[in-house]
Amino acid sequence: MSRADHMDVAAYALGVLDPQDTERFEEHLATCWACAAELETMVPVVGLLSGIDGEAMAALEQTHTDPGLLDRTLMAVRRDRRRTRMRQVFAAAAAVVVFGGLSGAGIAGVFGGDEKGLPQAQPSLTAPVTAPPSSKPSDPNDPNVGGNEQEGDQHNAVDPGTGVKTTMWLASKEYGTQIDLQLTRLPGPRTCRLVVVRKNATSEVVSTWSVPGGGYGTNTNQLPLELSASTSAPLKDIEKIQVQSVDVNGVASPLVTVADL
Repeated sequence: MSRADHMDVAAYALGVLDPQDTERFEEHLATCWACAAELETMVPVVGLLSGIDGEAMAALEQTHTDPGLLDRTLMAVRRDRRRTRMRQVFAAAAAVVVFGGLSGAGIAGVFGGDEKGLPQAQPSLTAPVTAPPSSKPSDPNDPNVGGNEQEGDQHNAVDPGTGVKTTMWLASKEYGTQIDLQLTRLPGPRTCRLVVVRKNATSEVVSTWSVPGGGYGTNTNQLPLELSASTSAPLKDIEKIQVQSVDVNGVASPLVTVADL
């Protein structure tokens, strides 16, 4: 076993031996554990140097006589290693992006990526809401025309003396009677109250309010006054409902009355 055989480890690892020397070294390697161990340690270095071109190898040979060139060569090798790592990182990132795109396409394929295969939401059709037919023509002065229909039976009244006009809706409830009313042609200022008169001659004040100077439903203020009240009296026990004006002395006088309920 010659010393040259031991020195051929690097040349063999780099693949620079001719076929005859290669065969001879492989015979030596089969019986020399030291060369086998040294060759194993050179595998990473060979992998690193495989990325260096022929010109770099030629420059590497010159480093034996030029120490400065050795430093430059090592720096070039380090830069090459950094570039190689960056290329690997970028390649991995690109692979992730491509895989993500393919995964999205695959998912779209599984769930029917074609728009024609997707269930499309259809607009819901709603039947037009129309008011129930009425046997009598509508009155343009009726408060219900163009507005929400009130609950209960409607009663209209105009006082010939005061000119105050009212529309009342009376609805029977478990607790008694619900009263919704609208007042127009009501001048102010004044204090008013709503009184329920029962058939047994008793009465009940169910609401009181103040009217401003412009009044309600007048030339000054065209908006009507709308009120809601309730009484414990059943509808069948009510004789009339009256809107009264109360003066500073507490004396009440009728403004408009709804009777014959």
